[in-house]
Amino acid sequence: MKKVLLTLTIGLALVLSACGGGGSSKNESAGESSASAEDIVKKNCTGCHGVDLGGANGPSLQHVGSKHSEAEIENIINNGQGGMPKGLINEEDAKKVAAWLAKKK
Repeated sequence: MKKVLLTLTIGLALVLSACGGGGSSKNESAGESSASAEDIVKKNCTGCHGVDLGGANGPSLQHVGSKHSEAEIENIINNGQGGMPKGLINEEDAKKVAAWLAKKK
């Protein structure tokens, strides 16, 4: 019984540690207007789109510039689309990220 409880506790701790941290709220991102687009993406986007942007819970962004214009990408970032929520980063950072992603063709 103790072994099962210990295993469940360790498993739960691993699951919760994988789900927490790493992301930042809109308010935290708001003060980071000097961050590069790549840093903004690493901090806010890789949880869903994968470390290499190859897709995970969200779609691949590796060639997103061949599918969407910079303006379309910025609109998706700011307003959400499908499973992506709106407002994960501030508008200034969204412009930087959209310009950077639009070059990925």
